[in-house]
Amino acid sequence: MNPHDALTEIATLLERERSSRYKSKAFRAAADAIEGLTDAELRDAASLRHRKGVGDSTFAVIQQALAGEVPGYLADLRERAGVERTSTLRKKLRGDLHSHSDWSDGLTSIDLMVDAARALGHEYLALTDHSPRLRVANGLSPERLRSQLEVVAGMSGDGFTLLSGIEVDILDDGALDQDPDLLGELDVVVASAHSKLRMDRGPMTRRLVAAASDPHTDVLGHVTGRLVEGSRGTRPPSTFEPRPVFEACYAHGVAIEINSRPERQDPPDELIALALEIGCLFSIDSDAHAPGQLSLLDYGAERAERLGVPPERIVTTWPLEQLREWTGRERGA
Repeated sequence: MNPHDALTEIATLLERERSSRYKSKAFRAAADAIEGLTDAELRDAASLRHRKGVGDSTFAVIQQALAGEVPGYLADLRERAGVERTSTLRKKLRGDLHSHSDWSDGLTSIDLMVDAARALGHEYLALTDHSPRLRVANGLSPERLRSQLEVVAGMSGDGFTLLSGIEVDILDDGALDQDPDLLGELDVVVASAHSKLRMDRGPMTRRLVAAASDPHTDVLGHVTGRLVEGSRGTRPPSTFEPRPVFEACYAHGVAIEINSRPERQDPPDELIALALEIGCLFSIDSDAHAPGQLSLLDYGAERAERLGVPPERIVTTWPLEQLREWTGRERGA
C-alpha cells in the first residue's frame, strides 16, 4: 500500500479513538515528511531514517507498506476500530456544525479538517473554534476571529462549504463571550458552558435560558457538560431545570446538540426524550478536534436513531440552503 496513505490512516484512526495527540501528530508529521518523494527515495533506507519527522515507528510503517503489506500497527488499529458503525440516520447526515482547528485547541490545520470532511462526503462543516475567555484552549479574540474568517472564505468549492462559526463560551450570567456584531457575521454560533459547571440549580438554569434566548445562538452545545469516560476522567452533569431551558430553545428555534464524542454522550437519554416531547430541534455534531474525529458522528447518529429522534428535526440532515435559512432567520419571530 502507499506509505503516505498508511501513515495518514494511522493518524486518523488514532484521532478517532482519542489517543495521545502526540502519537497522531507524529504520524501526520511523517506523512508530511515523505510527501512527494519518489519510490527510489522512499527505498533509500539510510537517507529516510535520517529525514526529519521520520522515527522508528513511522519508518517501520513505511517499510512494510513499500513491501506491499498492510503495516502491523495499521492492522491492529483497524481491528480495534471494529466494523464500521452504520445506521440509517448516519447516511442522512449532510454535515457537522461543531469542529475545531489548531487556531484554538484542535490538533491540525483548517485545510486538513476540510480534507477529512470532504473524504467523509460532508456537504458542509462549521469551523467553531473557541472564544476569548477560554484561554486554556487558545480562544480567539475578535481580531484573530476576523483573520480566520478570511481563511475560511477560501476553503469552499466543488460541492463542499466550510461555514464560519464559533463555539462561544456562555458567561456566568448567560451572555455570550464575543462581540455581538461579530457573532452576527458568522454562519453558525454554538453556545456552550465550559466553566462553573457546578453552579447552583437556579443560576445555572437562568444562565442556559439566557444563552438559548440570545438572538445569535444557533446550537446549545454539550448542555450538561458531563464526562462519562476517557482520559480526562468522569464529571457529573451540571444541575439545572431542563424544561425551561429546552422550552427557550424551542421558542427561539435553537437546536440542542447531540454531542457525538463517546466521553460526553451529552445530553443524557432522558433529556433527549424531554427535548423531543417539547418539540426541539437537534444538531448531531462531532465536536472534532482532529480530522479523524469527524467520523465520531457515527456514535451520535446511533444514539439519536435509538432514541427515536426524527431526521427532519435534526438540522444536520438539512441541505445547505435550508440550514442557511434557519441560521439567518429572525429570532423569536
